[in-house]
Amino acid sequence: MKKHFAILLTAVLAAGFCVPVAFAQASGTVKGTCRDANGAPVVDAVIVFVNSDNGQKYTLKSNKKGEYFSLGLSPGKYTVTLYKSMDEMKANHQLDSVKGYQVAIGDNDPLDFDQKKQQEDAAKGVGLTPEQMKERQEQAAKQEKEVSTVKSLQGKLDAANTAINNKDYDTAIAALTEANQMDATRDVLWYRLGDAYRLSGPAQTDKAEKQKRYESAVEAYNKAIQLKQDAIASGKEKDAAKANQSLAGFYINMADAYAKGGKIDDAVKSYEAAVKADPTSAAGAYFNIGAVYTNAGRVDDANAAFDKCIAADPTKAEAYYQKGVNLLGKATLQGDKTVAPPGTAEAFQKYLELSPTGPNAQSAKDLLASIGSSVETSFGSKKKPAAKK
Repeated sequence: MKKHFAILLTAVLAAGFCVPVAFAQASGTVKGTCRDANGAPVVDAVIVFVNSDNGQKYTLKSNKKGEYFSLGLSPGKYTVTLYKSMDEMKANHQLDSVKGYQVAIGDNDPLDFDQKKQQEDAAKGVGLTPEQMKERQEQAAKQEKEVSTVKSLQGKLDAANTAINNKDYDTAIAALTEANQMDATRDVLWYRLGDAYRLSGPAQTDKAEKQKRYESAVEAYNKAIQLKQDAIASGKEKDAAKANQSLAGFYINMADAYAKGGKIDDAVKSYEAAVKADPTSAAGAYFNIGAVYTNAGRVDDANAAFDKCIAADPTKAEAYYQKGVNLLGKATLQGDKTVAPPGTAEAFQKYLELSPTGPNAQSAKDLLASIGSSVETSFGSKKKPAAKK
């Protein structure tokens, strides 16, 4: 009886000693410090541990000293990500991340996030392979060369702009030609070269040289346009709207060079391309088309353009005046009376309404008088005082 009791007691004790081994959870302790790029503690930072084997996730927070600590992480390899706050974590805006961090049973080596030290190490090339170091050096050399090139190009551009302002176009052309030989990928340099050639045209006494200047201007503008279009298409231009405004300006100046060189249809196409690039330029572009057609004697085409200008901007006073002048040119004589086409008087009257003291105000009044019309706008005429009762 006693023997059986002793055996039973031994079995119970053995079972009792096995309990802690059977139910104890093997885990590891992690800790570390979080510092930002200035070396200051990241307070209330969120540190997320994700077990690479089973996906188990632990979310920790740092204290006022930027320190974090946790017991009970299961052993394994983890991806550890640092966020500045809970909101930044929800937006997935990471400050830093470490892959393959090994958590073992018991205490583990601290896992610190020190962005300032990382930046300093990166600058020194700490932790880089020879290939990475070579790539970094090549990038640094490339950047240094870029800075030097930009400085030289800017100097030539500044000199050219000063020369253009002083109407010394040949000096500007020389400076911009040198700049484009140094680097032919800058649209602004080609654009200003086009300006220098275009603006120098009227000063040429030789007809062939004058035409050559306008052709050179068009060639330069075309290069600027292609470079700007490529930059927009590739996404290099951060502000697409602003880039398209610049592109429209390139087209408008090229159109002027075409017009001065006698290539009317090409000028019109360039103005239309400006409108397509930047619809906000429509009023100005269509007015210029009207002016080009007017100078070429194509008054019907001109007035159609002025109508488009007015549709884009109903306050464009000069468009009404020029349209009226073109219509008046088609007037006929009936006896000693000038009969103008329909809409002529209305065009002049609208001009006076919009610009009663404008540069063509007196001319508009005189032309109205020439066709027997009076000024019907309250801005352009004085009302007679009411009769006294």
